[in-house]
Amino acid sequence: MLCAGQCESPLRPGLSEILETMSSKLLKIGFIGGGKMAQAMAKGFISAGLAKGETIISSCHPTDLVSLQAFKDLGAESITENLPVVQKSEVVIVAVKPYIVPIALADVKKSGVDADKLFLSVAMGVTTKQLEQLLPKQARVIRVMPNTPALVQSGASVFVKGAAATDRDVNITKKLLQSIGICEEVSEAWMDAVTALSGSGPAYVYIFIEALADGGVKMGLPRDLAYRLASQTVLGAGKMVRDTRQHPGVLKDDVTSPGGSTATGLHFLEQSSFRSAVIGAVEAAAKRCKEVAQGGH
Repeated sequence: MLCAGQCESPLRPGLSEILETMSSKLLKIGFIGGGKMAQAMAKGFISAGLAKGETIISSCHPTDLVSLQAFKDLGAESITENLPVVQKSEVVIVAVKPYIVPIALADVKKSGVDADKLFLSVAMGVTTKQLEQLLPKQARVIRVMPNTPALVQSGASVFVKGAAATDRDVNITKKLLQSIGICEEVSEAWMDAVTALSGSGPAYVYIFIEALADGGVKMGLPRDLAYRLASQTVLGAGKMVRDTRQHPGVLKDDVTSPGGSTATGLHFLEQSSFRSAVIGAVEAAAKRCKEVAQGGH
């Protein structure tokens, strides 16, 4: 069974070495679930040099041939049972649908696993307390919400520390998440809002890029050029907000000349309730997260 992990307690040498010199010792990472998020994280960790295909193992449903093959293509072991993933890994990432989590972790709780395991969960709406109840007593758990741009090491992730997780566990989690983007520690009460904003946010942005490009095409631009310009425009604008730390409204004003085309375009967006639609999307997604947490599929 897992033992309580106090911040002062020594870890096994393998995990301590990972914390101190992760570049000199590749991390053994297991994924329970091999969907898009798991694939994005695995590819991100490999790209960042924290793992190699041979140090990663994933379990997928036997009928999910696409995910099984995706991990094999990374050089990782890809199987259909969950317990071996836990046994072979130092960090176990639970990456299945929320309603599957109790089923996926049932064998793990029954078997008992040794103390040198850190469980990270990316399952939407499943709290740290719920995860701890589904795992062996005093399991070291950290709840994580990444997003798919982790695939290109541009993710935006947050995490919540479970009751038994140690400061070293937090540091390992930070190193993993920072290798695929930025990360922030947050209150668990914020997780639904975070999921709705940064977790679902890439989908909103993709629609905006598509619409921006469609506008360019309508006005005569070739499709491939329109997509390149639209995607780079969104990337550049995001970097301006992040790197200059100026308020988005100030940056918007810098682009908007009196009586100019940008002012005219912004007026049209306001008439079309653009801001209200985006705010409403985040609100609706957050409410859906709460529904899932309460048992809705």
